[in-house]
Amino acid sequence: MSTTRPHSPGDRGHEPGGASGAPEEGASVPSAGRQFRRLSFGGESGVVPLARDFTRQALYAWGWMPAATADRRAAAEDVLLVVSELVTNACLHAEGPDELWIACDNKVIRIEVSDRGAGQPAPRTPHRAGRPGGHGMFIVQRLCLDWGVVRTPGVAGKTVWAELGAPA
Repeated sequence: MSTTRPHSPGDRGHEPGGASGAPEEGASVPSAGRQFRRLSFGGESGVVPLARDFTRQALYAWGWMPAATADRRAAAEDVLLVVSELVTNACLHAEGPDELWIACDNKVIRIEVSDRGAGQPAPRTPHRAGRPGGHGMFIVQRLCLDWGVVRTPGVAGKTVWAELGAPA
């Protein structure tokens, strides 16, 4: 499902930890059963592997990895793939990613990638599996419960978010 809602039904998007704003980079902040991690890219090179490593560390911290079952392993790999696709899209179609947010509770993991781009991500239609490129948002759409784009009026850029179900 493709959507431009700022967040999925019943969700308010990411919630920075504490009264003073966002948590420190890489920090895990529990909030009513949710944990958060944030990575600021700040001109880093090699951002896709950096984002995957950061996400993998969060999944270990949150008990998704090491995976005890094939379903849990597949769920963790899906999260890593979606992170890779969203960060790659920010590199290819925007001016690179600014931040990666990951939030997790018992039911859903939410991924957010902010960038300075003006474009609107969408799965390429019609999707042609045999053609190189253009599969990123199709993959996100297929793996995720929901995804969308948030824009703040008067601010350049956007945040692309995606949510995946937590493994049983």
